[in-house]
Amino acid sequence: MNERITARELFEQQRERLMLRWVAGERGADRVLESVDTVARRPSLSGYLNIIYPNKVQILGTEELAWLDALDSRQRWETIEKMIQFRPLAMVISKNQACPEDLRRAAEESDTPLWSSPKRGHELLNHLQYHLARTLAPRITLHGVFMEIYSIGVLITGESGSGKSELALELVTRGHRLVADDAPEFTQIAPDVLDGTCPEMLQDLLELRGLGVLNIRQMFGDTAVKRNKYLRLIVHLTRPHLEPLPSGIERLTGDIGQRRVLDLDVPMITLPVMPGRNLAVLTEAATRTHILRAKGVDPAAAFMARHSHFLERAT
Repeated sequence: MNERITARELFEQQRERLMLRWVAGERGADRVLESVDTVARRPSLSGYLNIIYPNKVQILGTEELAWLDALDSRQRWETIEKMIQFRPLAMVISKNQACPEDLRRAAEESDTPLWSSPKRGHELLNHLQYHLARTLAPRITLHGVFMEIYSIGVLITGESGSGKSELALELVTRGHRLVADDAPEFTQIAPDVLDGTCPEMLQDLLELRGLGVLNIRQMFGDTAVKRNKYLRLIVHLTRPHLEPLPSGIERLTGDIGQRRVLDLDVPMITLPVMPGRNLAVLTEAATRTHILRAKGVDPAAAFMARHSHFLERAT
């Protein structure tokens, strides 16, 4: 999914937190920054004034303005022209410093958003870099129910009617927490981290056939829901008639595989749905087993090693 943000959206999202004030270039409010723009060259979403590898948001601190003042009139104008030609999403002056008139005029004529903030340069840098990186990060929506089980994020998937929502409700009653039902959104915020959240429209809601839409927060309290969680495990529910039952070595190790989500391979455990099986207990057990494997403990491997040792002794 190709993410994007306009100068107006960034300004409105950070206006209160960074106490931004629009100085010039308001006609450039619809200027767009897309995620693909960050990989066309050395990726730099925000940073101090750089005319060699320009940032998408140029921050002008005390040192940058002092450097501009030290240039002669011709070099100064050429530098400002070069800044404008790179079409940054915006330029931000820190610590409410006075905006140079030639910079304000150039921004106004080129429709380049120029903002001012009382925050210091490093505060602007850290906050804008984090916000833009997260906003423009690769994102995908998956079908399933996203839960927090034993403090890790677990996505429950399966065919329609396989009992995902019923399983989620049972897990909530057992003390686990709901993140999102039906369409959780996952954002790759780091090379090995997928952060799962709930769309605003579906916040706190769980839909079950026969009962309709339930508000989990109102029914079970604030501790029954969670705003976001990192995805660590997928539990896939399948019907036995759709896939063959496990046999041989799979009986010992379980049906363990992986599912590709964006750029990451997420561990996946498949659980057959059959009458009489307590899926909530099985899902809890699958999660505990995954936690043990992450710590280097593998019960199946330990059993096979014990069996091999027994056979060696017998011979």
